[in-house]
Amino acid sequence: MGKSTTARFLCERGLPIIDTDVIAREVVEPGRPALAEVQAAFGPDVVGTDGRLNREKLAARVFSNPIQRGRLEGILHPRIRQKWLGEIETFANQNIPECVVVIPLLFETSAESRFDHILCTACSATVQKERLAQRGWSDAQIRQRIEAQWSIEKKITLSGFVIWTDGALEVHAEQVDRLLKMVRQDCATVTAV
Repeated sequence: MGKSTTARFLCERGLPIIDTDVIAREVVEPGRPALAEVQAAFGPDVVGTDGRLNREKLAARVFSNPIQRGRLEGILHPRIRQKWLGEIETFANQNIPECVVVIPLLFETSAESRFDHILCTACSATVQKERLAQRGWSDAQIRQRIEAQWSIEKKITLSGFVIWTDGALEVHAEQVDRLLKMVRQDCATVTAV
């Protein structure tokens, strides 16, 4: 959808970024309790000989089976949430007034109430499929990933802001700039009340 590019643009404009995709990778690093729990739940072959999670094997199991995906989410999501909440608290304690948390499954994990503003980064279904195919995913893998999330239409409806990413990067960046201006004006107005 373009969330990583949006996050990069926001970072370039001085906002600290907390990326839950990065956190999700960290919590299953070798030696971490989550990795052992994932291995116990899904079998020894989901961890390679190097001690690292074999994401492809795990993905093949969980994205084709909603019950298995739920098991994995039950292991990972609480740990991921604890980490990003801790990072927000750290920024607040450092008197950093704003930050961005990138959460692909924001609504699916009922995390939206934690935020002042919600931005949905979206693109057309055609562009989304093209971008996912560039990752080397098959049509079946793409379909499974898309079906594992709420529809983009539903997410747009529930979001305060939308950045449409089908166009050129310059247009994407201009949308980010307009969004920041609106949010900061809104915050200044609220602060003055």
